[in-house]
Amino acid sequence: MIKNEKQYEYSQECARKFEYSIKMLDQDKALKNKDPDGWQLSRDVKQSHLRALQAEIAEYERLINCDNSQPIKIKVESLNKLPDALIKARIAAKMSQEELADLLGIEQQRVKQYEDTDYQCASFVEILEVSTALGVEFETAVMQVDFEEIEAVKKSVAKWREKKMNMATKTS
Repeated sequence: MIKNEKQYEYSQECARKFEYSIKMLDQDKALKNKDPDGWQLSRDVKQSHLRALQAEIAEYERLINCDNSQPIKIKVESLNKLPDALIKARIAAKMSQEELADLLGIEQQRVKQYEDTDYQCASFVEILEVSTALGVEFETAVMQVDFEEIEAVKKSVAKWREKKMNMATKTS
């Protein structure tokens, strides 16, 4: 995800380099004839990276060019994606990290830390404060409790604890 103008410019430069690299690869008929599978694989990988960059660039441009007279909808697929949505909301609001920090009454470095770590260093209350400052409202929120997933997590934790206990016993 592109989070700022510097990353945007860098992504655009990388996209240009991928485009040029694909163009050069397309012109390399000798390599294509000598190793068609390797040539195709190389081209497909570069094309895949280019598409991903172009999608990120398009998303960033959509955010910075949105009409602020209308609310913008940002889809949040899961709670794990909430940090991305908060960053996108800040970008769409054309608000700098410094302006957000000022609204929150905190240092700009703290907002930078939030975004650099995808809000892993922020408490739930801090995340609520950021969402309030950005005018983020949930239109609809549906949560699904997956009982099979809960059981799988329980088993993983039990295995991890057993392994940890065995290691502790071996070192004693």
